[in-house]
Amino acid sequence: MFAAKMPEYPSLLARTQRFRLGRPQRVTLTPDGRRVLFLRSRGAEDPVRCLWQLDLETGAERVLADPLSLGPLSVGGPVSPGDSLSVGGPVSPGDSSSVGGTVSPRGPLSVGGSVSPGAGETAPSAQERARRERARDQGSGVAAYSFDQDVRLVACTIGEQLHLVGMRTGTVTRLGARGPLTDATISPDGAHVAYVHDGELRLIGTDGDDDRPLATPEGPAVTYGLAEHVAAESMERHRGHWWSPEGDRLAVARVDNSPVGVWYLSDPTDPSAPPTAQRYPAAGTGNAIVDLWIFAVDGRKTRVDFGWDEYEYLVDVVWDAHGLMAVLQNRAQTVLRTVAVSPETGETRTLAETHDPAWTQIVPGVPVRTASGALIATGDIGETRHLTVDGVPVTPAGLQVYEVHGVDGDTVLFAATDEPTERHLWTWSAAGGLDRITSARGCHSGIRTAGTTAILGATLDGHAVTVGGRTIKDFSATSPVVPEVNFLNAGERELRTAVLLPAGWRGETLPVLMDPYGGAAMQRVVADRDYYYASQWFADQGFAVIVADGRGTPGRGPRWERTIHGDRSTFLLEDQVAALHAAAGQFPLDLSRVGIRGWSAGGYLAAMAVLRRPETFHCAVAGAPVTDMWLYDTHWQERFLGDPRLDPAAYENSSLLRDAPKLSRPLMLIHGLRDDNVYPAHTLRLSAALLAAGKPHTVLPLPGGSHMPPGVDLLTPELIFIRDGLGIA
Repeated sequence: MFAAKMPEYPSLLARTQRFRLGRPQRVTLTPDGRRVLFLRSRGAEDPVRCLWQLDLETGAERVLADPLSLGPLSVGGPVSPGDSLSVGGPVSPGDSSSVGGTVSPRGPLSVGGSVSPGAGETAPSAQERARRERARDQGSGVAAYSFDQDVRLVACTIGEQLHLVGMRTGTVTRLGARGPLTDATISPDGAHVAYVHDGELRLIGTDGDDDRPLATPEGPAVTYGLAEHVAAESMERHRGHWWSPEGDRLAVARVDNSPVGVWYLSDPTDPSAPPTAQRYPAAGTGNAIVDLWIFAVDGRKTRVDFGWDEYEYLVDVVWDAHGLMAVLQNRAQTVLRTVAVSPETGETRTLAETHDPAWTQIVPGVPVRTASGALIATGDIGETRHLTVDGVPVTPAGLQVYEVHGVDGDTVLFAATDEPTERHLWTWSAAGGLDRITSARGCHSGIRTAGTTAILGATLDGHAVTVGGRTIKDFSATSPVVPEVNFLNAGERELRTAVLLPAGWRGETLPVLMDPYGGAAMQRVVADRDYYYASQWFADQGFAVIVADGRGTPGRGPRWERTIHGDRSTFLLEDQVAALHAAAGQFPLDLSRVGIRGWSAGGYLAAMAVLRRPETFHCAVAGAPVTDMWLYDTHWQERFLGDPRLDPAAYENSSLLRDAPKLSRPLMLIHGLRDDNVYPAHTLRLSAALLAAGKPHTVLPLPGGSHMPPGVDLLTPELIFIRDGLGIA
C-alpha cells in the first residue's frame, strides 16, 4: 500500500540522538540576568558538548571550553580569573536550576544509546558510566559545570578531569585533582572545588593547590558525596553534596551500601572480562543507609540527627540564605517530611509534613524558599496538585503543578497544566498573584533570575531556547520525517491519545501499531515533536500508529496517578484497549492486525498485551521490559505495589512469568546486556519461562547495550518482525 520511505532514517535518528545533538542544554543564568551559560555540541551528529556563553546585551555567543581544542592542558598552576564582574547575589552551585538538560530517567526511547568516548577521552570509568545511566546522558565532552557567586570562575568536568575557566581572560586550566572524578562543584566564594573520586569527597583550591580528602569512606561499601542508586534512578536526586551559601561548609550524604545486595553484569562477547558488580536494592530487600553530615572546609564535621527512625530515604537537601533544609521519606512512602537543620549542632525541627495512604509524591524543585522566607511546596487536594506557600494553596483547582523551576526574589516560577497534552510556565508572587507566561501549545520549562526568564519551548513545530528576546542558536538537524499528530480524548475517561497516519494517506483502511509508554514516570501524548519521530516513521510504512496515556500517567492530578496503587497491570491494559477502539471509531482501522511496541514500562505493556489480550493484540516488540516485579528497585516498585515481604500478591499479579504458557502471538524481546536499571534477567527469565512452556519467541540481545539502546538501527528489525507477525507483505 505504502512504500517504505527513507530506509536510512532509523540510522539518522540514532546518529543525531533523535535530533537532539546540537541543541542548547543545561542552561543557566548569571545572578544579574545578563548572561546565559549552556552546553551545546557543534553539530547535528557531534556528541561532544562545549561550554558556551551568550551575552544578552550584545547577542554574542562565545565558547568557554571546547574539549576538542584544549590541546595539552596545564596541570595545576594558577588561573587568572580577571576582575570581579560585580554581578552580586548568590547562585546555587552545581547547575541545580538549569533548563533543557537530559531526558527524564524514564523518558522516551532514545536510540542514540551509550556513547563512545569523545575526542581526547578515554573509555569512561565505572563511576562515570553509572552517572550517565542514571542521568540518561548520552553525550560526551563537558559533563557538568558550576560557577561561583561572582561568576569569575567556572568549574567544569571534561573526560572525568577537572578544568577551570577564568571568565574574563578565557583561560582554561586543568587542575591537578585526582581522576577519574565526578560531581565537581565550585564553592560560592570561588575558593574551592569539591569533587568525588573513588567514593571519597575531596577538595582542591581553585589555585590548583591543597588537593585533599574531606570525607574518606570507612570501607568499600561506603561513599561520601554521591547519590545512591534509588536516589538517582527513582527520586531524581543526582547530587550527594551541597555547599553552604558562604562556601565554608558542605552538607554531605554518607551512603552505606552494605545492606544492599550485590548483582552482576557480564559481557558475553568477551568471556575473559570479569563481571561488573553493582549494589542493587531490589524490591523487598535492604536499602542503603543514608546519613547527612556537615563538613567544614577545615575538616570539622557534625552528624545530622534527623530524629526519625522510620525514614529510609533522603529525598533532597536545600541550603539557601535562610539555612539548611532536608527532605525525608519513610520506606512505605506515606510520609514526606521537610526539616530545618542546624549546621552547628546537627539538630533538626520539622517545617512541613505530608501524608497519603497510597504514597506521597516527590515533585521536582520543592521545597524552596522565597527571599522573604516563605516555604514553597505542593499539596495534593482532591484531584489537583496545588502550589502551596507556607502550606496554603495558591493555585486553583484543575491546574496541576508539574515542577517548580525556582524562585527569583519573592516570585515563583513553575510549570503546570490544565490540559494534559500541554505544559506551561507560570509565575506566582504575593504582590502579583498568578500569571501564565507561555501561550504556544507545547511543553515549556524555564529559569528566572533578576527578572530575566529563560524559556525552553518544545512544540509540534520544534524547539527553541529564548532569553530576554534572544534565541540561543540551535545546530540540531531537521528531521526529514515530520510528525503529523491527531489528538483524541478517547473513551469515557477521555484518555489523551495521539494518532499518526502515513504521509499521503487517502482514507485506506490501515493495520495498527500501538506505541505506548504507559508508565508512571512520564507522558507520551504531549504537544512536543520529539515524542513522535519514530511513531511517524512507522506510520509512513503503512500503519495507523496510536499512542495513548492511560491511568497512572502524570499530568491529570493525584487521584488519576494513584489509580494504579496495588495494580500495575489491569488499568494499563484496559486503557490501551479503550484507546484503540475509540480511535477505530474515527479512523478506518483493521482491528484484525494490531501490533504493539514499547520500551521499559512500554516494553512491559507490550509483552503483557500479547500474553493477556491476544484477541486484541496480534504481535508485540518488548524492549527492556520489566517482567518480574521483584527485580526492580525498592523506591520505585514499592511506591505502587507495597513491600512484597508484607504482601506479595500485587507483585505476583503484575509480573508476567506466570503468563508465559498463554503466549499465542509473535513476541520479540530486546534487551541491552549491560542494562543496570532493568537488568537483562527480566528478559532472560521470561524467555526461559516461554521455552519451558514450549512457546516460540524471538530474543534480540544488545551486547554492550544499556537501558539506553546502542546507536544502531533497531527500528528496521522491529518493522520486519511486526510486518511478519501481522502477515503484511
